[in-house]
Amino acid sequence: MLIDSHSHIEMKAFDRDRDEVIKRAKDAGVNLIIAVGINHEDCKRAISIAGKYDEVYAVVGIHPHHAKDIDKTTYDSLREMAENKKVVAYGEIGLDFFRNLSPRDVQIQRFGEQLELASELGFPVVIHDREAHSETLRMLEKWNSDKKGIIHCFSGDYGMARKCLDMGFYISIPGTITFNKSETLREVVKKVPISRLLVETDSPFLTPHPKRGERNEPANVVYTARRVAELKGLSFEEVGRITSENTKNIFGIADPKE
Repeated sequence: MLIDSHSHIEMKAFDRDRDEVIKRAKDAGVNLIIAVGINHEDCKRAISIAGKYDEVYAVVGIHPHHAKDIDKTTYDSLREMAENKKVVAYGEIGLDFFRNLSPRDVQIQRFGEQLELASELGFPVVIHDREAHSETLRMLEKWNSDKKGIIHCFSGDYGMARKCLDMGFYISIPGTITFNKSETLREVVKKVPISRLLVETDSPFLTPHPKRGERNEPANVVYTARRVAELKGLSFEEVGRITSENTKNIFGIADPKE
């Protein structure tokens, strides 16, 4: 069993063949998919798709790219969405100082507000951090919550990973682990305990080798899991089992038999 702990299967890139995409994932052994919202409308789509497919769960929140669009009604709407039984976390929130599609000061303000909203809702968080490592760490270190969450698509070094682990976060590994130039990420995977790792696709983005050039999809999380298994000296089955348990633990997802 594998879980794609972070996908955007709700995006329009999957509108034409979503049923087939989910079937391919199941055929590949990917039994659960987490659909992560990035803006208000996208969150609604994620919840709708989670309601249609038993194997899909939703995460709601406002991505830093869309932080500038948050208004006085946004958080009330997110609170309402969070009541849905298929919503399991708050995110994808954080900082993106690479593209800067929202002003940095606005990103910081909205990130802080959303961390507090996640605490209010009792949800773990899914964190986006791109070219903003020090500021992300500073804000997480001062955030007082028992829930913690996931550093999605981890892009820091082991020093940063160690600080995140010490705060109680899990580290999620994307398909970039298969890229030739991802040596720093491979060192992180070698050093971080498997008990604190998740695997993800971030589909339709970050397609792993050997599928580069194609649209990414949840079935491709198997390539990430295989690379993690090689780096950890574990079997593919062990990585699938442990990372799936980690994902269910942080998101509070029960096994079907329960």
